[in-house]
Amino acid sequence: GEALRADGLKRVGLLGTRFTMEGGFYADRLRERFGLEVLVPEAEDRAAVNDVIYGELVRGVIREESRARYSAVVDGLVDRGARGIVLGCTEIGLLIREHPRVPLYDTTVLHAKAAVKRALG
Repeated sequence: GEALRADGLKRVGLLGTRFTMEGGFYADRLRERFGLEVLVPEAEDRAAVNDVIYGELVRGVIREESRARYSAVVDGLVDRGARGIVLGCTEIGLLIREHPRVPLYDTTVLHAKAAVKRALG
């Protein structure tokens, strides 16, 4: 949330497992603590994102078709007004690291940076 706020974002998209996208763990925290509007993909896209995570990424499988599908899902969120995309699952960064229309915020990387910052004081 801090990185999103520092970049001046107010509306973001969220990708992750079905539980992450449909539950409140990430979305509620981003709304309540950082005042962000959080968008998630439509139901069909949420299912596709979830299926790629569990059917491919956790097994180390990276497919160009899945990369294109994720890019299309991100495009849909951008079309709905997202100005940044939160990658709320550790494996998603294996598939997409950047997008031409919007910055991606990989929570794994952000948490690692925050841990180092905290450790160094």
